[in-house]
Amino acid sequence: MPTSTAQRCAEQLLDGLLAAPGRRDRVTHVEVVAARPAHSAPWPQWVSAQLRTAFIARGVEQPWSHQVAAAEHAHAGRHVVLSSGTASGKSLAFLLPALTAVLDGARMPSGRGATALYLAPTKALAHDQLASMQTLEIPQLRAATYDGDTPREERDWVRAHASYVLTNPDLLHRSLLPGHARWASFLRALRFVIVDECHVYRGVFGSHVAAVLRRLRRLAQAYGSDPVVIAASATVADPAAAVTRLVGMPVAAVTEDGSPHGRAVIALWEPPLTGLRGESGAPVRRTATAETADLLSDLVVDGVRTVAFVRSRRGAEAVAMTARDHLSEVDGSLAARVASYRAGYLPEERRRLEHRLRSGDLLGVAATTALELGIDVSGLDAVLIAGWPGRRSSFWQQIGRAGRRGADALAILVARDDPLDTYLVHHPEAIFGASVEATVLDPDNPYVLGPHLCAAAAERPLHEATLADWFGPGARAVVDDLTARGLLRRRPAGWFWTRSERASDLADLRGLGAGPVQVVESGTGRLLGTVDGAAADAAVHTGAVYVHQGRTYVIDALDLTASAALASAAVVDFSTHARSVSDIAVVTTDAVRQWGPARVHAGVVDVSSQVVSFLRRRLVSGEVLGEQPLDLPQRQLRTRACWWTVTAEQIEAAGLAEEDVAGAAHAAEHAAIGMLPLIATCDRWDIGGVSTAAHPDTGLCTVFVHDAHSGGAGFADRAFAAASVWLTATRDAIAACDCPHGCPSCIQSPKCGNGNEPLDKAGAVRLLDVLLIGADADAAPTALATVGVDDT
Repeated sequence: MPTSTAQRCAEQLLDGLLAAPGRRDRVTHVEVVAARPAHSAPWPQWVSAQLRTAFIARGVEQPWSHQVAAAEHAHAGRHVVLSSGTASGKSLAFLLPALTAVLDGARMPSGRGATALYLAPTKALAHDQLASMQTLEIPQLRAATYDGDTPREERDWVRAHASYVLTNPDLLHRSLLPGHARWASFLRALRFVIVDECHVYRGVFGSHVAAVLRRLRRLAQAYGSDPVVIAASATVADPAAAVTRLVGMPVAAVTEDGSPHGRAVIALWEPPLTGLRGESGAPVRRTATAETADLLSDLVVDGVRTVAFVRSRRGAEAVAMTARDHLSEVDGSLAARVASYRAGYLPEERRRLEHRLRSGDLLGVAATTALELGIDVSGLDAVLIAGWPGRRSSFWQQIGRAGRRGADALAILVARDDPLDTYLVHHPEAIFGASVEATVLDPDNPYVLGPHLCAAAAERPLHEATLADWFGPGARAVVDDLTARGLLRRRPAGWFWTRSERASDLADLRGLGAGPVQVVESGTGRLLGTVDGAAADAAVHTGAVYVHQGRTYVIDALDLTASAALASAAVVDFSTHARSVSDIAVVTTDAVRQWGPARVHAGVVDVSSQVVSFLRRRLVSGEVLGEQPLDLPQRQLRTRACWWTVTAEQIEAAGLAEEDVAGAAHAAEHAAIGMLPLIATCDRWDIGGVSTAAHPDTGLCTVFVHDAHSGGAGFADRAFAAASVWLTATRDAIAACDCPHGCPSCIQSPKCGNGNEPLDKAGAVRLLDVLLIGADADAAPTALATVGVDDT
């Protein structure tokens, strides 16, 4: 049996990994986070005695101070957000007031004089919460999940009898709110709405959830209730302001964490160069996927319970599969104790994996962010992070999965061959010396608000007197537009939805497009899993490699009309990566920064994009094996962008010949996209870009960076607001890279539709140098109406 890790500190675990030849030079920095002592508080007097006894029986002798502080706010009727670290017991803080009210209400003749609604961003988290509540063994507690996996016959019971319902914003939007009449008794008694892991609700998704919560509060009031909102969040900047924007009401914040946490040793790890050459002869580093798989298998051999967080579903499958292959050469029984965990699995597969996680049967797990969101995986010793997760808050959330019982924890960030990852592992102060990001969402986004106003009107007529109170000052203009378009009809009693179709179908909360695409095994017709509709072109195009539960398939055909992809089992030693091309047109220019002759703009753009080909890359080395063309439809997107222009005189001052401008701008665009997550709560897949030596709308050399979500997600606006910091970091990251002509660590992009051609690394630095000359004198941005200029 492997030696127990209980007596070994995190430094010893790291030293064991570094003992392998050539590994010690891969660690660029080691950070040690001190242990945190505990601060407890007495049980509040108002807590149900039965509930207190149940928690004590589970080993909770006294709650932590932050749990009591948040619970007291909620019990007193104040909306509250608890923002504290991973494994700090946020659940207890909302369970104390909510379950006390529910148990008191159980004495009523109906059995539910008070109800509570729990919202989680994932089904898995809701089911995990339910399993935890069931261990309290309180007979009067009628708790149940209500989601897409709930059988029809159980849904009737939940609506009629459950007093604590666990669901997600998607079901709230599509089922509970449109069918509110069937939920009348539940809504009439609604005392608490719990919004768990609320930091996830950012960007366009967050704006959608903000509208859903306003619709919920509006209906609850119509039924005579006024529920208190309790939000729980990972550590974020200014949680009170973020949750106030989310729920539309003033919210108190509790941020002092009273829970204990062991020491954490965090290593920044850069995979080595392979000696192979990629596009345009650029040097290629060993992939983060291959490096993480090696580390995972080594830790499992040593008996170290480990979770490896991987950015993509495909990456999670690849890490688990490669680790199992390594382990099968050592001990077949260990290979069976490694698995992947991701969205897209069938419900029974997810439940089985979650049971193995809780029981400790799995020693190693390669997971997407699903395990970042609060699922109780106690007793982990180590966390591997394959690529920067996009946000410091996510980084700390993932690290917090280890050391959950006060023990030491080891965490390793394995850098991808990417500009931001390379920058961060060589600039640790950008991770450890900076605060976590603010949560960006825009409840007034008209592209988001419009469909929800239609849904709200279908639920109850909209009234002019209360429209702004519920949906903000911009709601009236949106309602007038919807009325002019025939989506709403105004009558003396208010605005009504008059169409036969469901109004709630107009809003797509997660931006997934036309629904999921089913992946079906060609020979048997067996359903393997699903892929988001918006990702289908890139993920399950003809020829794509699809991995499911460790088995590899190649997509035979993608039928977008039928929302199905046919797949055949195959053994391959490569992965596939879709390439797309984009074009962009300026619709409106809302604001401008004057940097000498250069300008930085913010506004609305139309983006057309199309997946045109895919690359095949060797799994371990990342070596490019070839490119295959594809014939897929063009997609249209109206969104927000930040763009900058430089004049012909500035280009001349930069020493760029006319034929070099396109490559310099293209390289600067790639690097800017890679660096934007440094100052905005996004990753590079949330944004896109276009560059040109002379754009038709500006007549100048122009670089665009745009949000990849309809209507915008706030990322481009953050780029505009912090343009000097963002573009200075971009320039420095390119200049600091050791490669001679450009590589994935600086200016090459994994999703470039032009095959990373043309790119001019030195030209990009010179171009950014002349752009940034005027940044030091930058004043506040100016609306173009004031300047008297129209760049459109």
